[in-house]
Amino acid sequence: MPVFPLGAHVERDGVRFAVASASAEAVEVCLVDGAPGALTERRVALTERTFGVWHGHVPGVAIGQRYGYRVHGPYRPWEGPRANPAKILVDPYARQLAGAVTNLQAARGWEIDPMTGPPSTVDSLGHVPLSVVTAPPEPVTRPRPDVPWSETVIAEVHVRGYTLQHPEVPPALRGTYLGLAHPAVVAHLHRLGVTAVELLPVTAKADEPALLERGRTNYWGYSTLGFFAPHPGYASVPGAELEEFAAMVDALHASGIEVILDVVPNHTCEGGVGGTTLSFRGLDAPAYYSLHGGWDADITGTGNTLDPGSPTVVRLVCDALRSWVTMYGVDGFRVDLASVLGRPHSGPFDPTASMLTAIATDPVLSQCKLIAEPWDATGEGYRVGGFGVAWSEWNGRYRDAVRDFWRGRGTVGELASRLTGSEDLYRLSGRRPWASINFVTAHDGFTLRDLVSYERKHNEANGEDNRDGTDDNRSQNFGVEGETSSPVVRARRLAAARAMLGTLLLSTGTPMLLGGDELWRTQGGNNNAYCLDDPTSWVDWSLPEAACLIPFVARLAEIRRSSPTLYRDHFLREGDVTWWHPSGRPMDTADWHDHNARSLGLLVGEWLLLLHAGDAAPCVLPPGGPFTPVVDSTCADGTPASARTVPGTSTLTMPTGSLLLLRRDVPPAG
Repeated sequence: MPVFPLGAHVERDGVRFAVASASAEAVEVCLVDGAPGALTERRVALTERTFGVWHGHVPGVAIGQRYGYRVHGPYRPWEGPRANPAKILVDPYARQLAGAVTNLQAARGWEIDPMTGPPSTVDSLGHVPLSVVTAPPEPVTRPRPDVPWSETVIAEVHVRGYTLQHPEVPPALRGTYLGLAHPAVVAHLHRLGVTAVELLPVTAKADEPALLERGRTNYWGYSTLGFFAPHPGYASVPGAELEEFAAMVDALHASGIEVILDVVPNHTCEGGVGGTTLSFRGLDAPAYYSLHGGWDADITGTGNTLDPGSPTVVRLVCDALRSWVTMYGVDGFRVDLASVLGRPHSGPFDPTASMLTAIATDPVLSQCKLIAEPWDATGEGYRVGGFGVAWSEWNGRYRDAVRDFWRGRGTVGELASRLTGSEDLYRLSGRRPWASINFVTAHDGFTLRDLVSYERKHNEANGEDNRDGTDDNRSQNFGVEGETSSPVVRARRLAAARAMLGTLLLSTGTPMLLGGDELWRTQGGNNNAYCLDDPTSWVDWSLPEAACLIPFVARLAEIRRSSPTLYRDHFLREGDVTWWHPSGRPMDTADWHDHNARSLGLLVGEWLLLLHAGDAAPCVLPPGGPFTPVVDSTCADGTPASARTVPGTSTLTMPTGSLLLLRRDVPPAG
């Protein structure tokens, strides 16, 4: 009898079930039929046990069968094991889930006290999600876009929020996988120069206990229950999420756009010890979670931590990621809180830890785009630059440097390092400039509009007394907190936004846009709208200003795409670049340490990039040229008011808070 692969697999006359639980004394697969409120259950014992895996063939079971597991064994919370056969458990390897948590008390595995009280005797059937048997997967054979890293431009988007209010998407498809694949949305992404969408989590989720108690939902989706299963809520037809997710990937691929999934292999939706027993905790808590004397080691800030040092977890994560690639053709992954994966048993960070190594050396996954969020909730959690050669990283130092410069803070030295691919972070490990995922805004934090409209977070709607979300926003409001009718303030905010977008798209590295920023989206100053599935989080395509930044982004993306100098594959060598001081000379050592410097010039190849974050001031151009203005951030679409060439050593006036890109016309040799 085969032990692997794990999960439910259709055979000629039934289904073969296999689930890992080293601590169980008995495991039953429970076949569920009937409508809500009138469910019936047939329990079948899995009598084979090999390598800690319970398995068996059940005849007569077909595709579409709902099922779960009941685990019998020790219930000793103070040591870790929490077997409770009153709780029907989701198969960690299920490719489809159905249902939701409708009764928090029934979903909990304990009574009175989670550590010292007795196990709950309330049957959770009918109150929690179930697994669904699916057809055997057919490996994807269609070619993927395979966009080189150096040419990649990412847009981070939420499947539901990005299209829920799109006027050209049919109402039945808005907020769904098929909505994101609609030609109008794809055409918009193309206009922006996007080559890859990075989707906030699309794995099947369940809301955490704290949110359930408040009647909220985890809108962002960082609360995974099914690592193999597409979230059913993003299907336009109930139960069709597998087919519709596949159709979305195919449509995006057909247009040359790659699909990168934000995945969460660091924790689950079950919360801490006082949370729910939906799957992992009831199957074998010590094998899935990092525990300290039965208590969850919380280095994720979510109540629990999947143990990346556990073979059970390493196998689960690698099998799940591989499944998304082979079943659907997914092109890559952004790994949430990836520093956790380098901390076996919640210990010190090791870039060669078993989980990170397993992913990076997997024959399938090693061919994908791998992006680490280099952070966790430990005291030394920020590990930007610390991952291995296979990984790109969200570069928070880039974000901070750009925000600081354009609000008149920080140093030009830090900005220069970030503009040129963060060589100080990535070269020693053998990585290229594109390993730096450059971004100014992301789902977590202010939108671009809010970044120039608010100096304080306004998260009251989250129900946490405005305590959630970071206080380190590095934002500015130009004298007015929030929205204003002042045309002067509104113009300055848009100009600042264009300057930051221009910096992003003209920097060496891989640019990532936050979907909706190009439509001037606001969250009303909320910098942590993770639990708001409402207009706060949805992209409004009908705002009067909705198209104000699209032409600018499109122009910058086209310029970047047309010049290898702007998407270079290697770090700059000595002599490749001249750092230019606005007084008309190369930068010297003292300039790099001038904390009052608010201007920086970069001359590389055929391009001269001038950044000026202060009041209007003169800037003397380098000798040579002549120079032709190509992008001016003070103009609505970036097109300079005059394209007249300017001789070298000429003096230009840099407007307040402005970015100017000029092309150097180099005469042919000889």
